[in-house]
Amino acid sequence: MTKKTIEIKIDLEARQVALFVQKANQFSSKVYMQLKNLRVNAKSIMGMMSVGAITGDRLELSADGADEAEAIPALESFLLGEE
Repeated sequence: MTKKTIEIKIDLEARQVALFVQKANQFSSKVYMQLKNLRVNAKSIMGMMSVGAITGDRLELSADGADEAEAIPALESFLLGEE
């Protein structure tokens, strides 16, 4: 399992959540996002909408699977607004 805590640079509103979920689903690994005490499947639109993360929030991304080493940097890049 690979984990990384990051400070996000974008608000996770509906459009950004949909794009993030699409990106997460490109990986075969299980991918999760945790903000405070809420941990959700990052491949689920409903789960991700419930997070309500905004710019400056510190959250933890975790991935577990064959391509976990590629998943975390790609998703981190999205949350930092680098895409």
